[in-house]
Amino acid sequence: MLKKVLFLIICLFSFIGFINAEELAPNSKSAILIEASTGKVLYEKNADEALAPASMTKIMTLLLTMEAVEKGTIKLSDMVRVSENAASMGGSQVFLAANDEYKLEEIIKAVCIASGNDAAVVLAEAIGGSTDKFVEMMNKKAKELGLTSTNFVNAYGLDADGHVSSARDMAIMARELIKHEIILKYSSIYEENLNKPDGSSLWMVNTNRLVRFYNGVDGLKTGYTSNAGFCLTATGMWNNMRLISVVMGAESQDARTDDTVSLLNYGKSSYKINTILKKDDVVDELNVELGEQRRSKVVPIEDATDLLSVTDEKPKYEYITKLKNVTAPIKYGDKVGFVDIYKNGKKINTVSLTVKKNVEKVKFGTLLKRMIEVVVLGN
Repeated sequence: MLKKVLFLIICLFSFIGFINAEELAPNSKSAILIEASTGKVLYEKNADEALAPASMTKIMTLLLTMEAVEKGTIKLSDMVRVSENAASMGGSQVFLAANDEYKLEEIIKAVCIASGNDAAVVLAEAIGGSTDKFVEMMNKKAKELGLTSTNFVNAYGLDADGHVSSARDMAIMARELIKHEIILKYSSIYEENLNKPDGSSLWMVNTNRLVRFYNGVDGLKTGYTSNAGFCLTATGMWNNMRLISVVMGAESQDARTDDTVSLLNYGKSSYKINTILKKDDVVDELNVELGEQRRSKVVPIEDATDLLSVTDEKPKYEYITKLKNVTAPIKYGDKVGFVDIYKNGKKINTVSLTVKKNVEKVKFGTLLKRMIEVVVLGN
C-alpha cells in the first residue's frame, strides 16, 4: 500500500512539473530560453515558427552597426546625417529632423532605448549606404548565422510581406549582438534625453521596462505591431550566467512581461554555470619561430564554460590542445590553436587559444647571439 502511495505522489509531482514546463510562456505564440555562453536551449515553444518580429528586427540592425564599429569602418564619435527618408518614418520614433547630424553613439542609444524607427534608418543608411543595400546585408548576415526562419524586408520592423523571423533565430542574433558588450551599456539605460541640434531635447524611456524593474536584466529589444503582437528579447546576468529569452506574439505588454519573467525565473533557479577554463589560464606553451622569446605561454581567447543543473556536482574535465606553427611577431588575440574540452569522455566544447603576451620579432643582435651559441656551444 505504501509503495502505491509513493508511486502516486511521484506521478503527481512529475505531472505538476510537466504542466509547469508547458506553462512557462502561456501567453506567447512562441518562446525560447537559452544560456548565452554555451548556446544551450533551456526551454522552447514553437521556437522555429516564422512570425512577424516587429522592432526586434533592430537586433540585426544593431549587430551590423556594431560590427562596422569593430572593423573601424565607422566610429561611435562620427557624425551621421538624418535623411529625408529617415525623418519621414512612422511608428515609434524619436522625431529626427532631416539634415540634422548626430554622433553615431546617440543614434544607437535612440534605437536601444526608444526603439526609434527613424534612428534605425539613419543607422542603415550610414552603414549600408542605402536602406536597400542594408537589407541585403541583413539577409546575408542571417545566412552566415544559419538562421532558417528569417527574412528581412526593412531595418526597423514595421509589418511587411515576407518580413519574418522566429524565436530561435532572434535568440541567435541576440547572442551574437551581446558579444559586442558595449551594446549592453546602451540597452540597460532606462531613461535619457536625446539632445537635438536646435537646442531642444527628447526624453527617452526604455521600452523594455525590465531593465528597471527586474534586477539583472540589461537588455535587449522590444517589439510591437498589430500583426506581430507584443514581443520581447531580454537578457541578463545572474550568478555569472547570462540568459537570453525571446517571446513573440503575446496579446499585451503585461503578457509578454509575465512570460519573460517566467522564463528568466526558471533559468535562474534551475541552472548554473561552471567555468572550466578562464581566459587567462595557461594551458600550454608554444614555440615561436624568430620570436624575441622562443616560447610563449598559451591561454584561451575566452572563458570556457559548461552549463549544469543546480543539482549537478562539479564534473571532471580533460583537455587536448592543438597548436599551430607560428612565426613572430604575434600578439595577444591572434589565434594560435585551440583546446578541445571533454567531459566524461565526450567532447563538449572547443575554444581558440592565443599567446598570453605579445611576442616581437627577434632583433638582429639576439639572433646573432643565438647563432653563435649553436655553433660554439651546440645549444
